[in-house]
Amino acid sequence: MSSETTTLARFVAGLNFEDVPRDVIERTQFLIMDHVGIALRARYAADLNEAMNGALTGLGFTGGVASVIGDSQNYAPPAAAFYNGNLAHSLDFDDTHARGSIHPSAPILPAAFAAAEMTGADGRALIAGIIAGYETQIRISMALGPSEHYQQGFHPTATCGVFGAAAAAGRILALSPDQVESAFGLCGSQAAGSMQFLADGSWNKPFHTGYAAMSGLIAANLAQQGFKGAKKALEGERGGFLNAYAPHPNPAEVISELGKRFETMEIGVKPYPSCRYGHAAIDALIGLRTTHQLNYQEVKSVQVGLPRTGWNIVGDPESDKQNPTNYVEGQFSMPFVAAVALRDGQMTWDDYARHLGDSDTLALCRKIRTVVDDRAEAEFPTNMSGVVEVVTTSGTFEDMVVTPRGEPANFLSGAEMRAKFDALVGPYLDDTSCGTLADALLSVEDAKNIQGILAMTRPSTQENLRAVHKGT
Repeated sequence: MSSETTTLARFVAGLNFEDVPRDVIERTQFLIMDHVGIALRARYAADLNEAMNGALTGLGFTGGVASVIGDSQNYAPPAAAFYNGNLAHSLDFDDTHARGSIHPSAPILPAAFAAAEMTGADGRALIAGIIAGYETQIRISMALGPSEHYQQGFHPTATCGVFGAAAAAGRILALSPDQVESAFGLCGSQAAGSMQFLADGSWNKPFHTGYAAMSGLIAANLAQQGFKGAKKALEGERGGFLNAYAPHPNPAEVISELGKRFETMEIGVKPYPSCRYGHAAIDALIGLRTTHQLNYQEVKSVQVGLPRTGWNIVGDPESDKQNPTNYVEGQFSMPFVAAVALRDGQMTWDDYARHLGDSDTLALCRKIRTVVDDRAEAEFPTNMSGVVEVVTTSGTFEDMVVTPRGEPANFLSGAEMRAKFDALVGPYLDDTSCGTLADALLSVEDAKNIQGILAMTRPSTQENLRAVHKGT
């Protein structure tokens, strides 16, 4: 009987575009558009850009064959994967998978784009690689038991993401099953990602996805050249990834209905640029605000109930979450995003700049408590649900949202996806260029190569960029 690692490697190496159901292909193209829009905005809005530019230039990583989304210069492929991975995750606006408790696209697409540019791969090969990456990363995270993995201090998007990145790059590089297995073996020695970033609002979290993308790409390229990686990288008893990184893994999850059930269809997209665990509560608060015409100045107290895993990330410790000082802390503060939702009836990227220094918003934060709720816990991990209770001078209002907007069972419409993309990209591209890029991404399966599409992400004028950058 083949090991889980071997079976997964055979699947990755053998996955062809023609083998993938039509709905999975179409969903993947929407996810690609979403990813590119987020990364383009982040290329000029994220705080990490100055440090990233300086470091990659100093390391001699510029001038290669690979593109960074929205950037005017080229980079060495590992550097492009690293930079794009950081951009994809820095706004915390990127897609998620509930049962895996991960962000799939952020580590996988950057590795896939770099591999496609290295080889001149067409759109169909790119899509097959991305789906191979999704299926790999998601299934490995489910096999770990992500809640326990979190409790041990690991970030599964990063630790599992390196395997997904290697799978995506490996499929595009046309690796054999043995070579994919070697790449996975090398990933087992690179899987990393500490949750310590929650303590101080550091930039480690986007670094995680960039590092995973880069490491997966390197692993796939080394394997292509005959570099041998360890066997049984996932299930091995002497330090295999699953046994080393989780107390009660279930390796069978990795290959359950592999090639028959596509976990890609269970990926959700974000309408708000913050931790996914808070989105159901944001939906509920916006709904109550609209239905009952709530005035935030009349709010006496708010209680938000979440599943325990979500509460651990966005609700605890309460005093820190009620007093965020930077956008990373805000992204992982249920009280902050709840306060913005109650004040404005929305939660957008620009709201961090508007509200983090606003005394009224921060005062409202301190009225918001987050607790573990049995009803939300009962829905987990299938759903990241939220329960809210708002007490005002005119009454008490309650609601529970089981499935937040953007989840597969409540997926955004094509028009909503396009509106999100336009809002992200609009400040950098004119209307014609924005529309052309969106159309190209939604029909990437027809592309002869990916380079021309990535070139479309370069902003049209430096004057426009300077104006937008000044205002972020």
